[in-house]
Amino acid sequence: MRDLNQMKDLNPVAIDQAAPVPRAPNRRSILRVLGAALAASAFGESNLHAQTISAAGRPVRLVVPYPPGGPLDLSARALAEAARPTLGQIIVENRSGAGGNLGADAVAKSAPDGQTLLLGAVATHAINPWLYSKIPYDAERDFIPITLIANVPNVLVLETTFATRHRIDSVPAFVQYLRAHPGQLSFGSGGNGSAGHLAGELFKMQTGTFAVHIPYRGAAPAQLALQGGEVQFMFDNLASAAQRIRDGRIRALAITTRQSSSAFPDLKPLASSGVAELKAFDISTWFGLFAPAGTPLEVIERLHAGFTGAMQTRSFRDLMTTLAAEPTPTSSSEFSTLIAQESRKYQAIVRHAKATVD
Repeated sequence: MRDLNQMKDLNPVAIDQAAPVPRAPNRRSILRVLGAALAASAFGESNLHAQTISAAGRPVRLVVPYPPGGPLDLSARALAEAARPTLGQIIVENRSGAGGNLGADAVAKSAPDGQTLLLGAVATHAINPWLYSKIPYDAERDFIPITLIANVPNVLVLETTFATRHRIDSVPAFVQYLRAHPGQLSFGSGGNGSAGHLAGELFKMQTGTFAVHIPYRGAAPAQLALQGGEVQFMFDNLASAAQRIRDGRIRALAITTRQSSSAFPDLKPLASSGVAELKAFDISTWFGLFAPAGTPLEVIERLHAGFTGAMQTRSFRDLMTTLAAEPTPTSSSEFSTLIAQESRKYQAIVRHAKATVD
C-alpha cells in the first residue's frame, strides 16, 4: 500500500445512517436481501458496455480471499451487482487459503489495470503480516486502497449461568472478578490469531488481567463451547451472536467499537463502559477494496466513485444491516491511514500475545 497523500483527494460519499434495527441474520434473510440486490441491478443492464471500467468491455474480477457464503462473500456479490450500472460486469471469485493470504497475493501480482481487485480485510492487511512468519505479498507496498466498505463490531459475551451466579452484569463488575480470580477463567475463539482471540488479548493487556485462551476450529465450535460452559466468555461477531443475546442464552456486556451499533443501541462500547483502562479500546472486523499497486489514478477514481455510489443503494444498505455491519465509505487516503494505524495496533497485540499460526 503506497503513500497516497499526493493523490487527488477522493471525498467520502455520505451514507444515510438511518436504518431499522436488524433481526438476527439467517440464511433465508441474507439470501433474500442479496436477491433484491441482484434484481435491482438488472435495471441498469442496458448501460453495461458503455459505462464499464474497461475500455475493452472485459468484466472486472473481484477476488474474495475467503470461502463462499460468508459475510465478505455476500457483501462482495451484493456490491458487485449494485455497481454494475456504472462499472460494468463484475465477477466475484473466491480464492481462499492461508487466512486470506492466497487470494491477496493473487491480486498483488495481477496487472495494475483496474481489472482485478481485492476485497481485503483486517486480517489480510493488518493482522497476517505479524501473525505469519512468511507472507507472499507486502500489505503496504503491493496495493492501493480504494475505499473502506464496512466495520463489523464484535461483542463481549458471557455464559449466562456463570454471569448470573456471580452477579456480573457490567464491564466493571467483570473486570473486578477477573482481577480477583487471575487465571481461573477461560475465553474461547475461532482460532489463534482470529479477531476474537486478539480482541481478548487486547482486553487482557489493557485491564491487566489474565484468562486462559482456548482456540477452537472456527467460530461455531467456540460459540457452542461458551453456551455449554466450557469457557466463560468470548469476543464474538455481533451479527452471529445477536439472536443468542436476545434469547438470553448468552449475556452481552459491551461492543468493541467506539461507536454504538444500530443492532443494539443500548449496548455501550467498551471504551465508555466506565473502566478507565479501556477508554481507548476499539476493535472491529473491517473490510474494503484494493487495487494492485501501479493502477493509474484515473482508474482508482472511477472505481472509487462507482463502488461508493453502490454503497448508497438500498439493497446494499439492507444487506449491511442484516449483517450488523456499519457501511463506512472513505477516501483512498483515509483508508490508507486507517490501515497503517490498525497494522501498528495488531503488531503490538500479536507480539504481546506471542500469537502465531506457523
